[in-house]
Amino acid sequence: MAAAMAAAAAARAGPGTRGLRGPLPLVVILGATGTGKSKLALQLGQQLGGEIVSADSMQGEALYSSKEICKEEKVIDRKMELEKMDGHELHYRLSQVDPEMAAKLHPHDKRKIARSLQVFEETGISHSELLSRQHAEEGGGPLGGPLKFSNPCIFWLHADQAVLDQRLDKRVDEMIAAGLLEELKEFHRRYNREKVAENCQNYQHGIFQSIGFKEFHEYLISDDQCSPETSNLLLTKGIEALKQVTKRYARKQNKWVKNRFLSRPGPNVPPIYGLEVTDPLKWEESVLGPALQIVGSFIQGKQPVATPIRMQCDVNENKRSHHRCELCDRIIIGDREWAAHTRSKSHLHQLKKRRVDPDTCATLPSQSHFPGPDERTL
Repeated sequence: MAAAMAAAAAARAGPGTRGLRGPLPLVVILGATGTGKSKLALQLGQQLGGEIVSADSMQGEALYSSKEICKEEKVIDRKMELEKMDGHELHYRLSQVDPEMAAKLHPHDKRKIARSLQVFEETGISHSELLSRQHAEEGGGPLGGPLKFSNPCIFWLHADQAVLDQRLDKRVDEMIAAGLLEELKEFHRRYNREKVAENCQNYQHGIFQSIGFKEFHEYLISDDQCSPETSNLLLTKGIEALKQVTKRYARKQNKWVKNRFLSRPGPNVPPIYGLEVTDPLKWEESVLGPALQIVGSFIQGKQPVATPIRMQCDVNENKRSHHRCELCDRIIIGDREWAAHTRSKSHLHQLKKRRVDPDTCATLPSQSHFPGPDERTL
């Protein structure tokens, strides 16, 4: 998933750093879409003389060293080729060459399975073994290899979810008013109309998977072939779909930050400083001011007065445990997800329907069997 972030970094002190002693640290700004990452990055860059780099969660590995990935231009086609295969066949292949990684991945997660197979094909070493070597390096830990940048300063911009939802809805309306539909129509005319006609459109790769394009598919392909009333209905449907997927995306981004940083104990997990962005009228006092103070402390080699945030986590929790619910005919990955599933309405409905004791079902052992391509497991 792409959990967006903006990073402001500089190798030397600029005009806004008078009175401060050392070079600017790497400053990383994490947060969901609509929380103001770009705004804060620009303000810090201007006031501290920093350099701004836009990044996403895939590039966020801009923190941890990695030795497992070959040149990207060479690997994209192979990865896409693998992802076209049946998910169970793909998972079975991985179980043959890397059973440890296969046990951690859901058979439906074709993107990650394909990546692990790709790593094995290119290096001759299993993905899990490469990750294990990274973790074992000096300075390594649960997130990967040693930090590429020492002592990074990381901020997480977070807001009340209801307030953020309203903000994102408003942002979509503003994008529409600013000409988003005209841009989509032009892009569709130039690059997508022929693919649709040939029935080879794929919204899972490249620019076509971007939020804001596939949500308007029905509206775009209708052209002038339907009545104005139908066209307006399709347009409204697309706008609502864009709002919903944007809000879901924001939740996914925050979940990524929590799982990737806040819930991971370990010596190489850098501190994360939370900045509350719910009220835009309090930006100076709640966001920019505290951020400048914290970065200033880093530059001076001092411990910031602000306390890093850390979520409580169960050190014994297995995030990659493999569970199969026979009642619901589903595979669940992770202890927390399994516990949530056993409490879900759909699962409880199956229990009631089949008159099964909930305690008995909840204690069924996890399955470690790796199904072959001809076995129907879901």
